[in-house]
Amino acid sequence: METELDADILSLEGVVGGYGKLTVLNEASFKVARGAITTVIGPNGAGKSTAFKAVFGLLPVERGRIAFGGRDITNLDPRRLLELGISYVPQGRNVFPELSVLHNLELGMTVAGPHADIAARIEAVLERFPMLRAKAGAQASTLSGGQQKLLEIARGLLLEPKLMLIDEPSIGLSPVLVREIFDILQDLRARGVSILMIEQNAKRALEISDYGVVLELGRTRMQGPARELLHDPRVGQLFLGGATL
Repeated sequence: METELDADILSLEGVVGGYGKLTVLNEASFKVARGAITTVIGPNGAGKSTAFKAVFGLLPVERGRIAFGGRDITNLDPRRLLELGISYVPQGRNVFPELSVLHNLELGMTVAGPHADIAARIEAVLERFPMLRAKAGAQASTLSGGQQKLLEIARGLLLEPKLMLIDEPSIGLSPVLVREIFDILQDLRARGVSILMIEQNAKRALEISDYGVVLELGRTRMQGPARELLHDPRVGQLFLGGATL
């Protein structure tokens, strides 16, 4: 049973899974600390996004166990995971382009419990993201790439998650917008939200993270404090041909 004293909010233990006959995760095991930012890095094909899909019930786990706050959530469906307090912001753009910003937010509340104050939660999100308030009536398709990613994060926050899975939040964004996204993630951590992130910019992501996980060929090759991984020559060999990050 979950308690506020649990050091880890999420754990993967020997997880095996993939797509049909293609096995991508080969007994992947790692933990995500409560109230921290943990970044998963690794070369292309390492299984990073596949691990996220396995956690969020979008891909069947063939063997192994996934636990959330000590509770076995292996192969639970996404709706149930949302109810338990896990939200997922996938890679790429995932808004409803022809709907307004406000309607996109309202759709994020479709799995909220019967006692949730939907109006109050949307108001709180608009207060946190003034840009979304200013564009509440605009079609989501008119937003820039960075603004759409902010909308996705805001929508994920409406269910007041304990853990957010965020896949490649900076992809395709300008350096200014990357800084803004990372500032938001750090603010969420300060508010008690645990974050598990995949990020192509390994150096920048580890700089703002508390912990890091290195996946390679579907296995956990390394994990530990982000600062230590930043200066580990083995991580540099994976990403920069031998140089430290």
